[in-house]
Amino acid sequence: MKIAFFGTPAFAVPSLEQLVAAGDQIVVAITQPDRPRGRGHHVQPSPLKTAALAHGIPVLQPERVGDPAFAAALASCGADLGVVAAYGKILPDAILHTPRHGTINVHASLLPRFRGAAPVHRAIIAGERETGVTMIRLVREMDAGPMLARAVRPIADDETSDVVDRALAEIGASLLVSTVREIAAGRVTEQPQDHALATLAPRLTSEDGRLDWTRPARAIHNLVRGLHPWPHAFSFLDTSRYLILRTEVEPAPVQVSAQAPGHIVEAGADRLRVACGEGTVLAILALQPEGRRCLPTRAFLAGHPIDLPAIFRPFPPTG
Repeated sequence: MKIAFFGTPAFAVPSLEQLVAAGDQIVVAITQPDRPRGRGHHVQPSPLKTAALAHGIPVLQPERVGDPAFAAALASCGADLGVVAAYGKILPDAILHTPRHGTINVHASLLPRFRGAAPVHRAIIAGERETGVTMIRLVREMDAGPMLARAVRPIADDETSDVVDRALAEIGASLLVSTVREIAAGRVTEQPQDHALATLAPRLTSEDGRLDWTRPARAIHNLVRGLHPWPHAFSFLDTSRYLILRTEVEPAPVQVSAQAPGHIVEAGADRLRVACGEGTVLAILALQPEGRRCLPTRAFLAGHPIDLPAIFRPFPPTG
């Protein structure tokens, strides 16, 4: 199969690598333009571009996928099939139908649940116990096309979104190779999605990380791990902002149930425990003062002792 491959982040790289290893011809890789990345904000190529160039694959980086010049360049590649793996832009119908067999997508959720840009993060935030990868044929409506194949993976209680994302990238790559084989042999079957069961997974923003301590500890724990490694959950202690990086749900002793959510009920040695909604308690295992490095709780409390009573708040105090 001659394949036009659309992708940008690290999630897309295993799919490209496994197609190459399987003998498929990637006639072109389409990725987003080089952007400032990393701590120094230096302009760098996407992970997919780096992988494609290592294999000698031609790369296109259109600013606008609706540009007629890009459409002409794609058509000239003579692709049999388009493959999308976290490209990051919605493709117009004309682009989807340029390859002879249309365009398929490696989507990191069990569709129709979690359609959108952040399916792994949103599944963990929602407390899902399993996720997976669904291969779909792309249509105009976002992630709504018929399903070609799927694979399921459990989510452990303490797994963060980056760990699950890496696992799904490998699972999706294997599923993609087998799906391409079925398409080439004319054996693939398409199953419509039940649109009534669809849920959305919108793109993350920094505001998603603002902690509401009136929620149960389990919900806050899920938010913390779902927002790792970006944008991170955060809260304020007095006027200082802290990223909450690693947590653990604890059984709540009877006396904690009377504490208002956000109140720190213990701060000493390696114990930083916070009252949450419904009488639950969350232990903070690692946190990061704004502009500083991440610290495990013991190291943080050694340098930043907390005098009780003290309270974490969603916003800094005013006045």
